[in-house]
Amino acid sequence: MSILPELHGSLLIRTDFSDDDAWEAVCAASVATSPEGFEAHLLFISDPAFADLTVEQVMALPGAQHYNALYIVDHDTISGRETPILAVDMTREPGRSLRVVPAQMQSIENNLEIFNMDFSEFADAADPDGVFRGFADIG
Repeated sequence: MSILPELHGSLLIRTDFSDDDAWEAVCAASVATSPEGFEAHLLFISDPAFADLTVEQVMALPGAQHYNALYIVDHDTISGRETPILAVDMTREPGRSLRVVPAQMQSIENNLEIFNMDFSEFADAADPDGVFRGFADIG
């Protein structure tokens, strides 16, 4: 069984190996600097040992419990028009998930990493299709 590294930051784990160019594009977009100057701190995990793993299997990998959330590039990410990354809560409600567009990775990753916000705040702010595209402007 493969082991996830226990490092500072967050993991972007590849489970779909059908399109290398799409993977590279998701990686680049997910660490792009936001207009406000924020960046997601992601370690890219592209190991064929993780091919086709389910969310439950990824959560059960040794080392997974080290993280506040796991970020997964699966078939729905690779095939989706917006390439929405699957975010999975590992602390308060383990297994609760939502999708996040790569341009909003810094928002969710930064805030969860420093315990500034809870996963539920992002999940509750997701659009009706379950994808977090940012917080709606109020006012």
